[in-house]
Amino acid sequence: MKRKTRRLWAVVLGLTMLGTAAALVLLAIEDSLVFFYAPSDLAERAPTPDETIRVGGLVEEGSVTREGDGTRVGFRVTDTAESVLVRFTGVLPDLFREGQGIVAEGRLGADGVFVADTVFAKHDETYMPPEVADAVAAAGGRGGPGDGGE
Repeated sequence: MKRKTRRLWAVVLGLTMLGTAAALVLLAIEDSLVFFYAPSDLAERAPTPDETIRVGGLVEEGSVTREGDGTRVGFRVTDTAESVLVRFTGVLPDLFREGQGIVAEGRLGADGVFVADTVFAKHDETYMPPEVADAVAAAGGRGGPGDGGE
């Protein structure tokens, strides 16, 4: 085999190995690339209890409950098809209220209750994060990119 041919085969083999490694890495982290899970996604694929994830959707009307001194809050997040109960201890964002889009970060317990460490609320009355709007629209509810869920 000529020197040029050996070099060509070495380059082809190296690129093939690099492509295979990149594909395996992307497959391994595919689930963690999701910005948040809608409640319908959680019904299909429940994460492990030690996995930190984000759940996004609308705060269900009439679902907000406050316990103790008001810093322990429970509410349901919905994408209009499914909903998940969220428990949070701390100070909620000023813009948090029923019917608004939120994203909560935390862990899903074995009992199906999502325990949030952080809650993010949308910044004004017409904006809904595109991911939340798309998830709500995909679930058959109101929403869609840029329409604020109105």
